Amino acid sequence: MMPEYAMPLQGLVGGLLIGVAAAIMLLGNGRIAGVSGLAARAVGLSPGGPPRSLAWAFVIGLPLGALTVQALAGPVVSRFPMSGTVIILAGLIVGFGTRLGSGCTSGHGVCGMSRLSRRSIIATLTFIASGVITVAIVNAIGGGW
Repeated sequence: MMPEYAMPLQGLVGGLLIGVAAAIMLLGNGRIAGVSGLAARAVGLSPGGPPRSLAWAFVIGLPLGALTVQALAGPVVSRFPMSGTVIILAGLIVGFGTRLGSGCTSGHGVCGMSRLSRRSIIATLTFIASGVITVAIVNAIGGGW
């Protein structure tokens, strides 16, 4: 029996949509569809890159896409085992890491790996290793994910 959080069909469709969005961005504009870079460009933290209007359109399209799926498929159930404060702190740490690593998982893992970028391959392996180590530590101290 598959755990309730495992949703292979939804994961496949979501992955295909991410790939299509990344391909459209790369083929249509010659730009990488890294969310952290586009978000930084949208709010003015990054001086270079696509036009700010394009960056805003991409960033605004992310939650609009989720709302569209919810409208078509019904409510999306989200469960976060941590408090809101921990989630905000974790988001800030991830944001710092994306600036430090010159990109996020979407930029490196989807766009960079598909272009066989050495830097992106190393970054993606680091993301995965960090996740495995984090889960192992949390499980070892009794957090139980």
